[in-house]
Amino acid sequence: MSKLDDELSKAVAESEAQDADAPPEPATRAAEPLPKKKGLNNVGLLIALLVMGGGVLTLVMTSFNKAAVYSKTVDQLVAEKSKIGTRSVRVAGNLVKGSLKRRDQPCEYRFTLEKNAQKIDVRYAQCIVPDTFRDVPGMDVEVTAEGKLTDEGHFEANQIMAKCPSKYDMKDRAAKGEKAPHGEIATGETPGAQAN
Repeated sequence: MSKLDDELSKAVAESEAQDADAPPEPATRAAEPLPKKKGLNNVGLLIALLVMGGGVLTLVMTSFNKAAVYSKTVDQLVAEKSKIGTRSVRVAGNLVKGSLKRRDQPCEYRFTLEKNAQKIDVRYAQCIVPDTFRDVPGMDVEVTAEGKLTDEGHFEANQIMAKCPSKYDMKDRAAKGEKAPHGEIATGETPGAQAN
């Protein structure tokens, strides 16, 4: 062996001896994050969400009560007149034969709806009505009117819809000799007839 190899071996042996005599160095630990205060953050978030949810629910419920349109049949509406008051209502029933009248000045339709032997007078203060809204002899015309009850006892409609029989119903009725409701108007019930 050469002198250089001897010196190198000696240096390594001394180094190992020193390491064995020295106290062990503590192992370095990775920096740990400080624990978070989860309880306080979650409680604050929960309270904020509950307050916002309660506000939204209150807003929806108060708006819904004012904007709600009740849907009733004529007999239900007559039975619950005092309970409904002047709230918006959608009422459904059959057009009473011979009750459809039109007045030109001011333009207004007046008619009576009936369901289960209960009747209510309806006024519709507009000139344009659906094509299916006709008093057809021998055929029931189902009408839905949306509006409010008045203090005078009649129903003031701001929208009306008349149900047209389906094409299948009309085929059955045509086979029995009935005509379509669009073309026929009952005798004496012309659109120009004057209302009382």
